[in-house]
Amino acid sequence: MSSKPNSPPALKWALDGREVDLLHYVFARPDLKQIRGHPDKVLAAIDDYHNQFSQLMNVGLTKGAFITDIIAKRKPSVMIELGGYVGYSAILFGDAIRKNGGKQYLSIEKNPEMAAVANQLVDLAGLRDVVRIIVGSSNEVLEELIMEKKEIDFVELIFMDHWQDLYLPDLWLLEGLKVLTPGKSLLLADNVIMPGAPKYLEWVHATPEQKKDIIAKSDVGSLNPNASLVYESVVSEFDTDFGRDGVAVTNITGTQDV
Repeated sequence: MSSKPNSPPALKWALDGREVDLLHYVFARPDLKQIRGHPDKVLAAIDDYHNQFSQLMNVGLTKGAFITDIIAKRKPSVMIELGGYVGYSAILFGDAIRKNGGKQYLSIEKNPEMAAVANQLVDLAGLRDVVRIIVGSSNEVLEELIMEKKEIDFVELIFMDHWQDLYLPDLWLLEGLKVLTPGKSLLLADNVIMPGAPKYLEWVHATPEQKKDIIAKSDVGSLNPNASLVYESVVSEFDTDFGRDGVAVTNITGTQDV
């Protein structure tokens, strides 16, 4: 009897079934034709599933509205997302990008199954021309987009919503690649209260002198943090389905010799 090939080790970001179940639920709805091509109706269908069947780790209505307001004010041409999950934020913010004259929403998602779910929902929402979902690790995809493909000259608006322990290394990566521009780049980081991103918050609240000390005490590996960038960061707090949480909004205001 032949044995089955060994399965790959379980990944901590693997689907637990609800994400694919969501896809079946949405495409089995009797109003599918009315939903197609309407981002707001696709989002409402995802919210229906979240409220009636199984909670999903989406950005949610309150934080979502806060960020769409930022998009409307800044009107970025390109917005980057780290951590796409099932595509809720890609649909919400991609639609906002399009409405405000932007060109592209780049959603980087490591799990190919989640990316597949997100792609189907983005396509259903009629946002294929704006939203691009890229499968891969955040650091590898960012380096590819910036260094190899030369698609990004500077970061206009980035939304970090992947694993909180990657927030700071990915920020250091962007600093080292010199794509954060004072007065032009804005950083958004979700879930900085729950589950929390203390190292990221310490960095964006630190003075250039304090950053030098952080670097001296840290194992930065091949990364090249830029202590001279001056950040102005505010955490806005929200009540969510999972408890009190916050989004850190960080402007790059200038540089300072250290």
